Amino acid sequence: MTHRTRNVLRSWLAVLALALAGTATTTFAAPACDRACLEAHVDRFLDAAIAHDPGKVPFDRKLKYTENGVMLQLGDGIWRTLTSRGGWRMVVADEATGHVAFFGSVREDDIPAVIAVHLTVKNGRIPAAEVFLQRNEKSAEGFDKIGYRWTETVPEAERMPRKELLRIADLYFTGMASNDGKGVYPFTNDCHRIENGTNSTNAPTPAGETRPDPKTAEKYSGQWGCREQFESGLLHFVTRIRDRRYVAVDPERGLVFVFAFFDHSAGNTRTFQTPSGRTVSAGPRQPWTWQIAEAFQIRKGLIHQIQATMERVPYGMNSGWSSWEDGLSSKARDVASGER
Repeated sequence: MTHRTRNVLRSWLAVLALALAGTATTTFAAPACDRACLEAHVDRFLDAAIAHDPGKVPFDRKLKYTENGVMLQLGDGIWRTLTSRGGWRMVVADEATGHVAFFGSVREDDIPAVIAVHLTVKNGRIPAAEVFLQRNEKSAEGFDKIGYRWTETVPEAERMPRKELLRIADLYFTGMASNDGKGVYPFTNDCHRIENGTNSTNAPTPAGETRPDPKTAEKYSGQWGCREQFESGLLHFVTRIRDRRYVAVDPERGLVFVFAFFDHSAGNTRTFQTPSGRTVSAGPRQPWTWQIAEAFQIRKGLIHQIQATMERVPYGMNSGWSSWEDGLSSKARDVASGER
């Protein structure tokens, strides 16, 4: 063996020794929580709540927990009262960020209700969890009957980037707030919306009645399609849609899940002009806020289906997850990806 060959061999042995030493001390990142993992956390959360035992869930010791925007101690609220699941469930699994949102029907002390759950999963534990419970039997029964489950996969060539899905979903809120009938309304022709277990678009015209004309009606109608409602300008009485917290996005299924507040300021905001120039008065006569959980199914750049549950809360209420400034803002916030 020549002197040059020995030097080359020594160099390769040194490199190999360093590589082996590195493998002995390097800590590899744990695999991400995929769709099955995220859904399993939701199921564990629900089963534990039904069993009234939060110890069955891998909560982080610094857990932040809210129900309907109010911070509670773990073990209070639904942890005392949830008794079983209902027949409807829908999950938005955000594999890229470790967030997951759930929509479903449940029974609380054997009374039907609708629940929305948002969990943050990090390193196998849950540092943040929020619950929104709409205590309305008809809503739960309606969702059990007609609620979408949205398990279809979008063909890979048609999948949209996260930011684009968020942009399209947020056009819905921007178009509804102080609606003037002249905005950008990205709906499919067969777009349909379910709110509180009821068809709030495309509802059949009752027998003996005439379908309202969007150009002459004094208030918007659930008999109209999504685009007709927005182009009528008759949703103007929704004065502000704020604290828009996008908590889960699922590009594989084209789904977006958001929590927000709809303010109706009443007073002089009830009187406005329609796109055709008519002056009308519509909407609540007193200040009113809806706390809302809403999910969008987006196909080829357009909103195809919408489902939402909402509960009346004190006017101007905050989510418990936002600063006062963010709670008043109409800005879209991708909180799942860390935006605050």
